[in-house]
Amino acid sequence: MAKKTTTKKTGSPRKKRQGTRTPSRTSWRSILFKAGFTLTAIVIAYAAYLDAVVTRQFEGKKWAIPAKVFARPLELYSGKRITPADLQSQLKRQGYQAVQQVSRPGTFARAGNRFVIYSRGFHFPDGAEPSRYASVQLQNNEVVQLRSNGGTTLPLLRLDPQPIGGIYPASYEDRLLIRSTQTPRYLIPSLLAIEDRDYYDHFGLSPTSIARAMVANVRAGGVVQGGSTITQQLVKNFFLTNDRTLVRKAKEAIMALLLELHYSKEEILETYLNEVYLGQHGRRAIHGFGLASQFYFAQPIQELNLARTALLVAIVKGPSYFDPRRYSERALERRNLVLDVMAERGIVPQAEVDRSKKLPLGVVSRELVSTNDFPAYIDLVKEQLRKDYDEKDLTSEGLRIFTNLDPIIQREAQKSVSATVKSLGKGNQLQGAMVISSAQTGDLLAVVGDKNAGYAGFNRAVEARRPVGSLLKPAIYLTALERPEQYTLTTMVNDTSVKINDGKGGYWEPKNYSRESHGQVPLYLALAKSYNQAAANTGMAVGLSSVQDTLKRLGVEQRVPPYPSVLLGALSMTPIEVATMYQTIASGGFRMPIRAIDAVVDSQGRPLSRYSISVERAFNPGPMELLRTALGVVMSEGTGRRIYQYIEPDIALGGKTGTTNDLRDSWFAGYSGDLVAVSWIGHDDNSPTKLTGSSGALKIWGNFLANVPVQPVAPLQANNLTSLWVNPAANGRSHQYCEGAMELPYITGSEPKAYAGCGKDSDDSLFDRIKAWF
Repeated sequence: MAKKTTTKKTGSPRKKRQGTRTPSRTSWRSILFKAGFTLTAIVIAYAAYLDAVVTRQFEGKKWAIPAKVFARPLELYSGKRITPADLQSQLKRQGYQAVQQVSRPGTFARAGNRFVIYSRGFHFPDGAEPSRYASVQLQNNEVVQLRSNGGTTLPLLRLDPQPIGGIYPASYEDRLLIRSTQTPRYLIPSLLAIEDRDYYDHFGLSPTSIARAMVANVRAGGVVQGGSTITQQLVKNFFLTNDRTLVRKAKEAIMALLLELHYSKEEILETYLNEVYLGQHGRRAIHGFGLASQFYFAQPIQELNLARTALLVAIVKGPSYFDPRRYSERALERRNLVLDVMAERGIVPQAEVDRSKKLPLGVVSRELVSTNDFPAYIDLVKEQLRKDYDEKDLTSEGLRIFTNLDPIIQREAQKSVSATVKSLGKGNQLQGAMVISSAQTGDLLAVVGDKNAGYAGFNRAVEARRPVGSLLKPAIYLTALERPEQYTLTTMVNDTSVKINDGKGGYWEPKNYSRESHGQVPLYLALAKSYNQAAANTGMAVGLSSVQDTLKRLGVEQRVPPYPSVLLGALSMTPIEVATMYQTIASGGFRMPIRAIDAVVDSQGRPLSRYSISVERAFNPGPMELLRTALGVVMSEGTGRRIYQYIEPDIALGGKTGTTNDLRDSWFAGYSGDLVAVSWIGHDDNSPTKLTGSSGALKIWGNFLANVPVQPVAPLQANNLTSLWVNPAANGRSHQYCEGAMELPYITGSEPKAYAGCGKDSDDSLFDRIKAWF
């Protein structure tokens, strides 16, 4: 029987499923490892990038520091002319605190006309000025005594200069850099108590601070602590935006850790003190405690008391929400909460906190700390600086610009322009401008470019080029007086009708304002009364080219066309150009540029530029004194005589009014012994104002003089001058007691030889001598 064979079934083979594969445990690990590695690499690379950002920004120049512009310092010395009211006002504007007992810098006390001032130290371009204690006695608006604490006489007390503006970057961020060692005693302890209690114990992040802040806020019933560390706040302000996203918060955390890794706590804290945002002034953003102290209290931060220090710390939480000028009650409550925390933490004794809580906020008005009150002056400063410095340097290098602006003079000039234009009642379109300089140095003391104070637009003092009318007449008569063999102050000139070829194919026939001719008149009187026909005849007699040369020597830089009409002011100039011309007259014949800037120093106080006085003698003192005598008669008897409605008649002044065709422009240019002033009134559209120089612009000068102590004009000293009593109507010698007699100067050899009026010296009778005595 055949044997049956069997085979073992091994089962049918499985078909592989196409397109699928079940990864092994090893494969998953590989994927996770690769993903983790990639993510780690990305995080490391991103951290390295952030690290580079942090170190580059932190180790480089942290901020674009605007150039700071300062006024000239107030200097007190024996003989200084200043009213007690002006001195007190200026001290307050510079943040000096009125106290009963003066014991520290930045304070003063007043008792009538006596001041006790403790000045602040300041680093000027010519060196450091220490703090000084001084007693100042005023009498009749003049400093008569200046003594130190020990009673010895002080030659000079120079106050720190008032900040008047800045040249800002596009961001308009502004700050005043300070070191942590310059802060008040309680600023840093109170800041850390409120913002970051564990600052010296964490590495940039503090979870416990977040939890503690929540508890503290619940207990206080308000927000008294924040959860973010100071390092995180600095990172957010310094590097990031205010977006409230997880990505931004993660970025902030990483950068805070990196910042703490690279830099010390002291470096980070000091940077925070200068970076934190603390307010807004127009477009200008107030950053840092140094500038905030000036902005809110007009005081250097070193001088702040406990209450004011606490207010700055309180504002950190929300400068807009706790703005002490807008929301004083809210700010007061927040300040007191800060003070309570300081007491709770043992930073300050409870009794001192209780005293501080009773104090007012102490915030000064915005007007008192405004640095935008002088835009017309700052325009000139910028124009001059840009000739010597790049824009980037001006907006980022922290330069300090020391100018010649006198804050007291500037305020009075602006008040005078504003009040005068308003009082004339010619409608809202009437405008005004004024320029004031030092008669002896050419320092530019004030610039008013608009009737509205603080207006930063069209600067009429610098940009409004208008015909100047009779302001050019002094150049005609100065040209004549430089020829003493032909002309003296009493030489007769022709005020008669004249017809002159105008050089353009026609004729020029000037007329007097009154439409009347006066025949033969003394030269000084022709100028004093501003007779047009006399000026035209005299100008043509001495020659147009000679008058052109005189104008150039007076400081007129533009080309003067050779047309006869120029003799009566058919030349357009700006107020500051006119001031340059009259500066030469006021200084006694010395041509000097009008200087807005005195010096520029870098952020460390090292001198960069000095804008020294440049003086060149342009005229001999003899002819110049004759002209100045005639310009004095303009003010006492001529078109400028209205000035003595504002001041005492014994104050000698010089000046000239100017009126253009159809009464479109009203001008005045004049000087005292110490000041040169040019004022203008007109319409921007050149329409008539119905004002003469006397009825318009002269009033600006008068209102100004009524509020500022001035010195009278003193005669020039010249060896070739002789003073005589004369009868000007007859151009002959006379006597002091004769009716109509005047004492006038003559260049020796040109004086009248003949006698007129009361008879000859050699035949004076006893009766005449007795009459003279009386």
